[in-house]
Amino acid sequence: VELVESGGGLVQAGGSLRLSCAASGRTFSSYAMGWFRQAPGKEREFVAAVSWSGDNTYYADSVKGRFTISRGNAKNTVALQMNSLKPEDTAVYYCAISYGSRWPLTTTYQYNYWGQGTQVTVSS
Repeated sequence: VELVESGGGLVQAGGSLRLSCAASGRTFSSYAMGWFRQAPGKEREFVAAVSWSGDNTYYADSVKGRFTISRGNAKNTVALQMNSLKPEDTAVYYCAISYGSRWPLTTTYQYNYWGQGTQVTVSS
């Protein structure tokens, strides 16, 4: 299974970015998808998750109301719309797949496959 993220970049505080992720390979059965981020010197932290159907979503408190996660019609893609960005949102953002069932899926060990990450930098 391969996950490829895109859409990162440099943006000013208050701006917006849209991250995308596509999964390919033998993904087999249904799976949830999520976004995590890791800033320099910090642990990887949960950002948002979406269920297989796309009906259920869950967000970290730090991004609630500013970020929106969505599933593509083809189910193998996920997007993260990030609005009102803050300097503290600066991090490498990772897309991941989870076959877990204990919703919400907010911990790294609940995810089975990871992308390589895309850098998001928010300037003040």
